[in-house]
Order: sequence, then structure tokens, then C-alpha cells
Amino acid sequence: MDTILIVDDEKNYLVVLEAMLASEGYEIVTTDNARDALHLVRNADLDLVLTDMKMPGMSGMALLEACKNIKPELPVIMMTAYGTIEMAVEAMKKKAYDYVTKPFQNVQLKLTIRKALDNYKLVKANRLLSEALSHRFKHGNIIGKSKSMLKIYDMIDKVAQSKASVLITGPSGTGKELIAKAIHYNSPRKERPFISINCGALTETLLESELFGHERGAFTGATAMKKGRFEVADGGTLFLDEVGDMPPSLQVKLLRVLQEMEFERVGGTRTIKVDVRVISASNRHIKDDVARGAFREDLFYRLNVIHLEVPPLGDRIDDIPLLVKHFIEKYREGDEGKIELSPEVWKAIYNHTWPGNVRELENVIERAVVLSSGRRITLEDLPDNLLEEKQGGVDLNRLVPLNLSLPEAMEQVEEKLIRRALLHSDHVQSRAAEMLGISRHVMHYKMKKFSLLK
Repeated sequence: MDTILIVDDEKNYLVVLEAMLASEGYEIVTTDNARDALHLVRNADLDLVLTDMKMPGMSGMALLEACKNIKPELPVIMMTAYGTIEMAVEAMKKKAYDYVTKPFQNVQLKLTIRKALDNYKLVKANRLLSEALSHRFKHGNIIGKSKSMLKIYDMIDKVAQSKASVLITGPSGTGKELIAKAIHYNSPRKERPFISINCGALTETLLESELFGHERGAFTGATAMKKGRFEVADGGTLFLDEVGDMPPSLQVKLLRVLQEMEFERVGGTRTIKVDVRVISASNRHIKDDVARGAFREDLFYRLNVIHLEVPPLGDRIDDIPLLVKHFIEKYREGDEGKIELSPEVWKAIYNHTWPGNVRELENVIERAVVLSSGRRITLEDLPDNLLEEKQGGVDLNRLVPLNLSLPEAMEQVEEKLIRRALLHSDHVQSRAAEMLGISRHVMHYKMKKFSLLK
């Protein structure tokens, strides 16, 4: 629902305009002075300002300039008497969207407002799309070519085209929000907002206000109306991170929104309808919470229409070389030469269990790039916990599944070693063969065997 602020010191105009525009389906906020209007521009979620030109104290022209300083994209329409057309022209130079003359024609005013709101939506959509493209929220920024990640890419392509709710689970640091963004930006909703909120980071009262918004005076400190995340995400996607931490009272309200796509702001009585796709994520086993009665079963099934399980980094060690290379490129400064890791560093990285998953690996590589001298990362550049970790033996559970026969397990380990050597050598066969201690002829045979020849 579009929200319009009307500013005029003549009460009759406020009453007439509020009645006329409210009947068109707009949400109307009014004030008779520019200073209160400026407070609303700063603190309320507005879509358009309709202001008189001449007012006592702060003028409409001064309000226009202040609005453009605070929210440059917010459209402002000026109302002026016949004798002040020159001032209206001046207002246009100061980036007013348009002006109407008093007494105004109702049809003309409604048309001008509709055009301004449509233009504002287009501006916001273009900005969102530009930001999305700049961040490249496609498959390209989810790093990994392991079998488990290829399955996730396939699921992203399939679920992106639907409206179904998606629940993404997996340990912290595995990139659940990146997957949610990939779904959104590959979907028909990609030009509409992607809005996220962490359900475990806010108190129950704040979370309710953030999700559903609040009316002015709904509680102490609510000095202006505020739209909630559901309302802001209308037409797009809302990402509920750590949804398993949501209090039971809000679970009931969330269930209603998922069922009816409608809600009321905190302190409000008007029902607001939205079209929002919900993607949620959790590092908890929500099914266990359902069994304990800590999470509503009906809500769980509403959220879990499609389930994506993101594996921990320890279960996809094939992706570590790709991730390391990606993070080095991300954090190295300028176009200086290639940064390499010493064999000892690679050993420490592969022996580490990565409880913090991809987020921990990124932190380690960023630190190493900053601390390294020259073009080579050594053990001195790694944090102490990687150096202190036990370095002996190989964790077979991380390398191969338990249900394989010995020949199958040996073949899988062999393929993993060859893939890793190729990644470390930038796919130069002679260097990869040297790393593995085999001849180029044997290397070529093995690559052909595992379909690795390009």
C-alpha cells in the first residue's frame, strides 16, 4: 500500500485531500506544518510527499530541499496558487516531481500522483536490480563443484521458478543466505526486493515490529508509522534467517501470513495484503523442535514445502582449493602477482576440521593475505588453532562414505587426489603429475579414466 504525506497549513485542504486520496486506496498521513513533515520524512516509510508551497515558518520550498537531501528519490509534488507559478518553476529546478495549482482538478491531481508513484517504484526497482547485478547473486558467487554442491545448484534452478516456501538448513557459516539470494535472483521476482531478517537476533517485541511494522504511538518510541519487512518485500522475497529461534507467539502470526498473505501492523487495525515468497533458514534441527513442542508443526510444514540441506565444509573438502583461490582473489590488494600457499599450509588446511565452515575458511584466508609477506602464505600467517590441531593421520570419514567397497573407496580417493592436484596446479598436467609423484602418461590415463580431460 502506497503511503502519501500531505502537508498544508489550511485544514480544509487536508480534510478534502485525505478523503479523496484515501478513497483511491492510498494510506494517508497529514500534518499542517513543514517541520513535523520533515520528521515524518526521516522516520516514516513514505512513497510520496504532497506539500503546499507557502506555509508559515518553514516553507514548502525549504521542505522540498530538505526532503531531497534526506531521500533524493522520494517524489515531492508541490501545490501552489495561480500567483506563484514562478515559484513552482523554481521548485521543478530543485527536483520536485511536479506541481499542481489551487484550486486543483481532482482528475489531474490523481493522475499526477499515480505517475509519480509508478515512477518511484521503477526507480527503486532499477536500483535494486543494479545492486543485485553488482553483487552477482547467481550461481557464480556460490563456490564449489563437489557433487553435493552440484545437487544444490540443480535444486536452485528448479525451485527458483516456483512460489513455494523453501527451508534451507545446515550448520552456521555454510552460506545459507547466499543460496536464498541465488533462488531469488534467478526467479521471476528478481527485480523486486530481497529482504532479510535474523529472527534470533531481536527480542520478541522488536521482531514483531520488524516483521509486521507498527503504527505511530503503538508503543513507547514509536514516533512514526513504520512498514515491516513483509510490507517492504511485497512482490519479492523475505528471507527469515534462524527461523527456529522465533518465539511461539510470533509463530502463530507468521503462520497466518503464510496462509492468507495478510496481517496488521502492531497497534493497527487495517488488514494489509501482500505477495511475498518466504525462504527461511536454520542451523537447528527444527523437526526435533517440533517433536519437543518448541516449534509449531503446522508452521514447519508451511515453511518446509521444499527443503535444501547445505553440507558442512568438512563434507565437501573437494571444494576447499576453489574456495581458497576465490578468497585470495577477493582480499588481495590491487593487481599484484599471484599469491600461493606453501605445502605446509595446504596440509594444515586439509587437516583442520573447519567447525566454522566456509565463513571460518574465509576469515583464515583474509587474515593470511593481510599478514603474508611477499607472494607466499606460510604457516606463520595462519592462526594458532590451525597450527595446534593434530596433524597426524587421515580422516577417512571425511574422504569417503562408509558404504563403499574397498575398490570403490580407493577409486574415489584417487579421483579426489587427482582433482585436488589439478586445482592446485591450475590444471597444468605436468605440475599436477609432479605433485602426485606420477608420470605425465599415467596422469593423462587417470584424467581420461575420471573424465577430467577438457
